[in-house]
Amino acid sequence: MLNAMKVDADRAMLLIIDPQTKLLPHIDAWEEILAAAAKLVRGAQLFQLPIMATTQYVSGLGPIHDRLARPLEAAGAVVMEKSTFSACADDAMKARLIGIDRPQVIAAGIEAHVCVQQTTLDLLSMDYAVYVCADAVGSRRELDLDLGLSRMQQAGAIITTAEAVLFELCHETGTDRFRKLLEIVK
Repeated sequence: MLNAMKVDADRAMLLIIDPQTKLLPHIDAWEEILAAAAKLVRGAQLFQLPIMATTQYVSGLGPIHDRLARPLEAAGAVVMEKSTFSACADDAMKARLIGIDRPQVIAAGIEAHVCVQQTTLDLLSMDYAVYVCADAVGSRRELDLDLGLSRMQQAGAIITTAEAVLFELCHETGTDRFRKLLEIVK
């Protein structure tokens, strides 16, 4: 039996929430957040995980930032626009998530205390295991980030990092995937 606390490549998917151009400059450490999210995308592609991304209010917040849009496109990610804060409150998005049929969701994006948190809470209520990569999420204010991560953890999400997730997906050295993973995390 698989350890339910560990991410498993056969059971996981990646969800990147709203990394949009006009909001990112207001997020503390946004370049590092994008870099960690891009590593997640490349790692998810390496381990053949389904990848989804969302946007919110594109006319006001802009498209997904190029530094993440390019890796998402290269990985064949499904990108969907939503008008709800929670991706799960959007009927088309929720149907797509359910259709992927993966019980583990690796989550990243912005803002931690709004869209990431509401999506995570809804995913947990739908019996998904959610792994929030703290280095790949952000908010405009540090307190909102800290409390968003704390609330998600209290609700049952596992707070981790992009690199920790990627090494869990790999779980052994000496393979071609491990060597490719090393190129991603360096």
